[in-house]
Amino acid sequence: MLDTNDGRMAGPAATVTGPQTLLFATAVGIIVTNLFAPQTLVGLIGPSLGASAASVGFVAMATLLGYAAGLFFLVPLADLAENRTLILRMLAAAALAAGVATTAPTAGSLLIVLFVLGAACSAIQILVPIAASMAPPGQAGRVIGDVMSGLMVGILLARPLASLIADAWGWRAFYGISAAALVVLACVLAFTLPRRRPAARSSYGALIASLFDLLRDEPVLRRRALTAALVMAAFSLFWT
Repeated sequence: MLDTNDGRMAGPAATVTGPQTLLFATAVGIIVTNLFAPQTLVGLIGPSLGASAASVGFVAMATLLGYAAGLFFLVPLADLAENRTLILRMLAAAALAAGVATTAPTAGSLLIVLFVLGAACSAIQILVPIAASMAPPGQAGRVIGDVMSGLMVGILLARPLASLIADAWGWRAFYGISAAALVVLACVLAFTLPRRRPAARSSYGALIASLFDLLRDEPVLRRRALTAALVMAAFSLFWT
């Protein structure tokens, strides 16, 4: 059992293996496709749902706004709830949202569903710390780099994959396939992810408040957050 005063996780130690690292990388790659595929699909979604050119851009933005909300409100739950259970519930929510997207009748309903889908996809940022916690001493950076490479591959493949699927079967088919992939992924992770229970004891409100404390007290964090936000904004605007 780990010391409860250092913010680490209580539970048996487990060392990540090569296949497990590949699984983590594959998992985040599959999940992240849902965040960037709408940037390719907007041209088909707009006419299909009768949305105006001015409003259809919100389709590309909805999942990213949901993801941002998930990072702020859901990811801190990893310090309160058992991590494997939390991830599986978030993947179930993502699969359900993707499935509902296949039948969304209006642009407004689709925006709500995509926001929920984006929020649930923030499970990515719970999987990465789990992989890092399982790394051998001194190897956390390498493991994080390997897992994040899967994330980047997913981002790069999201648009061409969405285009291929949409050209063949329509934009709704992408979300149907995504829902099925998320269900399969959840089943695999249910049998392979170790349990990871938070050792720290704190309230949800205190965890949210601590985010502002970190931003106030860590100048390096502020600079990195600002530059990352600007890069992501430019990247998203380019593709949109």
